[in-house]
Amino acid sequence: MIGMSSFPKNLSPQVVPKLNRKRAVLVVSKIDEILAWEKTADQERATRYLDLGRYLCEVRSGQYWRVDNLRSFDDFLAQKFPHSRRKAYYLMAIHEGLPRKIHRELQNLGWTKAVELAKIARKEGDDFDSEAWLQRAQQLPKEELKCEVKKHLTGKHTEPRDMVYFQVSKNQLTVIEQALEAAASILGVDKSRSYCLEMICADFVAGASREFGAENILFGALARLVDILPVPQRLQLLDVVKKNLESIQSEAPES
Repeated sequence: MIGMSSFPKNLSPQVVPKLNRKRAVLVVSKIDEILAWEKTADQERATRYLDLGRYLCEVRSGQYWRVDNLRSFDDFLAQKFPHSRRKAYYLMAIHEGLPRKIHRELQNLGWTKAVELAKIARKEGDDFDSEAWLQRAQQLPKEELKCEVKKHLTGKHTEPRDMVYFQVSKNQLTVIEQALEAAASILGVDKSRSYCLEMICADFVAGASREFGAENILFGALARLVDILPVPQRLQLLDVVKKNLESIQSEAPES
């Protein structure tokens, strides 16, 4: 995770730097300029996020927030990033964590992809293969890159995720909640609600396929179900399939 916890906290008394008021005013004005520009630009592809991260790091190290009579860097971020201070820390992590030699190439990458690279750079340090990961980030869609980074950092494979939005009435919500609770009681309370919803949908698709003869839909649902089953249950299912095949073969007329 890259955020406020990513920066070391030195609990020993620190020497307050002498305030360079002229430079502080300039840097803070640059930050305001970039933030104003971002409101009219594509924030994901905005090429000035590297400058913004660099200026924020300078504000923190030089305690430039004092020119606005603020008490801390957090107060400064709360004022400049009222909706998401986390983004500010992400941008600082990009500036501090990624090698300067790839900063020019990062300009057209987008900050959400760059922060994924910063996660790897933070963990691997001097062993970070910046060129290889930069090329991968340029080729992969954002969600696939996130999965690749998480797999690299944790050793666990994850699938791309997406958010689904739709409105339901209160009466519909009651039925949906009951269905999810019933599925959880069968599948296990440790299963996520999305997993339970998927199993409910898979069961419906399987039933609809039998009724309307959409074998391909049924096969896809079954294949998806097998893919997410734990290994012991896959083996158990394989035994069932083998027994069914043996039964079919024994009943088939000899040619």
